[in-house]
Amino acid sequence: MRSVKYIAGLCAVAGVLFLPPTVNACTRVLHVFKEKKTVVTGRNMDWYVRYPSSFWKFPRGMQRSGLTKVNPARWKSKYGSLVLVQTAAGQSAATDGMNEKGLVANLLYLAETQYPKRDTAKAGVTTSVYIQYILDNFATVKEAVDALSKDTIQIVPVPIPNIDKPSTLHISISDATGDSAIIEFLNGKTVIHHSKAYDVMTNSPVFEKQLALYEYWDEIGGDTFLPGTRRSSDRFVRAKYYNKKLPEAKNYREAVAAVLSVMRNTSSPFGAPDPNKPNISTTQWRIVDDQTHLISFYESTMSPNVVWVKMKDLDFSESAPAQMLDLEDPTLTGDVTKRLKPSEPIRYARPE
Repeated sequence: MRSVKYIAGLCAVAGVLFLPPTVNACTRVLHVFKEKKTVVTGRNMDWYVRYPSSFWKFPRGMQRSGLTKVNPARWKSKYGSLVLVQTAAGQSAATDGMNEKGLVANLLYLAETQYPKRDTAKAGVTTSVYIQYILDNFATVKEAVDALSKDTIQIVPVPIPNIDKPSTLHISISDATGDSAIIEFLNGKTVIHHSKAYDVMTNSPVFEKQLALYEYWDEIGGDTFLPGTRRSSDRFVRAKYYNKKLPEAKNYREAVAAVLSVMRNTSSPFGAPDPNKPNISTTQWRIVDDQTHLISFYESTMSPNVVWVKMKDLDFSESAPAQMLDLEDPTLTGDVTKRLKPSEPIRYARPE
């Protein structure tokens, strides 16, 4: 049985080694600290273009649109959320966020993505607002998976600004119970992997193949050898190994620091991008969400400071205004909850 697993894993590894170079960016890690019943999700944003980032607080009761040209989905937000938004050339997209129930959603790049052909009988949601749709409507991973599995909502891509790359993405979601799901769009269909065991996600290859890769490396054992490149498949293996090795935390600060240590270990240092190898991408920032205490931590690689927002100190009532914090401000440090200022709601990117 061991030899069968070894051969299957080796075949998976060989398949990855001969994949064409792609833009492999980002790592997401979920960890449940059982003794303190604390759930933490971390994410690295690796990309070869630096986009201005900001935190946005959105209250409950906001009227939303999926922003597609024909038959956009329309909804009223059930839950308030704190969302990380990236903006370029006047185009904005929600890439990460946590709602007031502790549901976290992360948007990562996946070169193999093939979206379904647009069916205008289904309500559409653009990639720029898909994360917002999930955070606005669901409190748990199961709720989101059950709803998205009905296939009544269709994702519609919008271009990534300032680069010659399609908006091929996949999504990870996790909740305050430690549940997890990975959502991919392959061969025109929505593919959902749902299990608490799915605690790590990177990029190419598709998630099913990454699981096969991990099985192979788990047989070898990380104490013997770990793959060390910046390829997403190698980062997946290292993140799984170090996440499994994390000790129990004494408090939420140790829990956040522990997950942050894994994110830093799977980060990519600064370096001149090679246009022939776009998979070499620099880590731009890290975000760690404490889903138990509802605190979101952010660390820019352009700043020595970690900042955080305590969501329990924010007003998410329907009458509350939207608020924004510019994360490019180099003076930010520590607790920045009170530095969010009222602002007109951001306009997410629409299809051309």
